[in-house]
Amino acid sequence: MAEFISEGVFSLSSPVSVRSYASVVGKKEGEGPLGQCFDEIVQDSHFGKDTWEQAESRFQLEAVSHAVRKAGMTKEDLQLICSGDLINQCIGSTFGLRELGIPFLGLYGACSTMAEGLIISSLITASGAVKTAAAVTSSHFSTAERQFRFPLSYGGQRTPTSQWTCTAAGAVILSACEGKVRIAGGCIGRIADMGISDINNMGSAMAPAAADTIRRYLISTGTSPADYDCIVTGDLGSVGSSLLKDVLLKQGIDISAQHLDCGAMIFDPDTQDTHCGGSGCGCSASVLCGHFLPALEKGDMKNILFAATGALMSPMSLQQGESIPAIAHLVHFSRR
Repeated sequence: MAEFISEGVFSLSSPVSVRSYASVVGKKEGEGPLGQCFDEIVQDSHFGKDTWEQAESRFQLEAVSHAVRKAGMTKEDLQLICSGDLINQCIGSTFGLRELGIPFLGLYGACSTMAEGLIISSLITASGAVKTAAAVTSSHFSTAERQFRFPLSYGGQRTPTSQWTCTAAGAVILSACEGKVRIAGGCIGRIADMGISDINNMGSAMAPAAADTIRRYLISTGTSPADYDCIVTGDLGSVGSSLLKDVLLKQGIDISAQHLDCGAMIFDPDTQDTHCGGSGCGCSASVLCGHFLPALEKGDMKNILFAATGALMSPMSLQQGESIPAIAHLVHFSRR
């Protein structure tokens, strides 16, 4: 069962364990520093499909298929999928997973969707409603650019604070049983809005939300940054990561020794021309499944906080002059 402590912070007394996980990435991501970590590297960004949107759907399906095989399961053993993406109406998830015929909850948390999916999946599993559930998400550079920024053929300049949307997907299967890696608790984020309206400066827009979520979890659980091997953020990139540490330090919390950011890790800033790093739902999902969960499973790490961040805007809201609200959801992974 779940025990809610305060302000969206909860702990799980019933065992909810990571049964398997998988990551599928594109060519550019596979050429980055973590290239050897992923289950599959797809050289063709179209993935053999006619459109980029269809390709993103295929990325999700492949990630789920890998995770199911690694768990020694069949798709019929999976009782629930919580999934989302960045495309309007989450069609990357819907069209990608429709052939599975598995009960489906479509989510939208922007780039925080992986943590949101893990929270919902773990709470439903801990309640006893299902025994197995999957959290899945994806992003694609070309689908995101077409929807949120410039047409790719436009050849627009990228600003120094911009980030590169990852072509990637990640899937985590959770089970109501004891396992090496479990979800110990989490924190549901609150919407934060500092008035930033620059779509090419997502890290700055999302950092305050990440700071609020991390601070609330540490205070509510009576823990400090030193109690964790890593405090991982989703895709703040280099600018947002620096801002996050500054904000928390002013509040008396120093995470500089533990903090890592998936967006800063997935690309090489010197050779891959991604400016502030990676972004997109698939960024934190693939790095979690390719790097951090294997480290926990091997025992190289014992406790991590995974705080995926998301910018909750749309092309329409930006055209109407709105600012960029942001959110961060946190999941505490622990090795038994």
